[in-house]
Amino acid sequence: MKTYLIPDDCSLDNLDAPCFRSLLPEELNLVSASKTKVVFHKGENLTKQGTFASSVLFIIEGLAKLYVEGEAGRNLNLQLLKGGEFVGLSVAFNKNRYDYSVVALTDTTACLIEKEAITNLVKSNGNFGYNIIKRYCEQNTRLYGSISDLMNKQMNGRLAGALLYLYNEEVSGDVFTYLSRRDIADFAGLSVESTVKLLKSFERDNLIKLDEKNIILIDIPALEQINIHG
Repeated sequence: MKTYLIPDDCSLDNLDAPCFRSLLPEELNLVSASKTKVVFHKGENLTKQGTFASSVLFIIEGLAKLYVEGEAGRNLNLQLLKGGEFVGLSVAFNKNRYDYSVVALTDTTACLIEKEAITNLVKSNGNFGYNIIKRYCEQNTRLYGSISDLMNKQMNGRLAGALLYLYNEEVSGDVFTYLSRRDIADFAGLSVESTVKLLKSFERDNLIKLDEKNIILIDIPALEQINIHG
């Protein structure tokens, strides 16, 4: 069950993002009056695709995955989210529902900020607006890259790209220990069966090492070539 804490516990000192550092005192007060700290436990949804949205989330600490829900339980994982990341920026701009789901991979602390507060800050503070747009564009770039991979790459190229993306994320500890084979398959847009077979093939080729749940990347240059040409 989600744990709600009083707004003052969501200290602006913890909102470590360039956009918040550019706020004026009166703008900081606006955010302070419009936020709530929430602790999501592992496996809980921060957002649910298609549900009504009244807040933008800012992750303070923890690890979550962002995904688009498909039919018959087939999902497409798009991004890992860590401390310093926004969730649901689109709801601040004429959106009333979340376009995707986000689930906590570890206990995750987030600050819920009323979407009207974000909208007003974008209108009144150019630096804040610039940083919000920059982050939104970065998320879109990741989305377009995922679509391109699905359309143009073979299975081995898609898996190599997913492994490299996950490996390059700055996560405390081994990121793969937080992910199931289903998670990895959904990042690559593959079935679990195909993912398991390809992982074993990569291991036989000395590209990776499988250590129970963990995946250790051994030959990163070779994986990068597979990602490019796969």
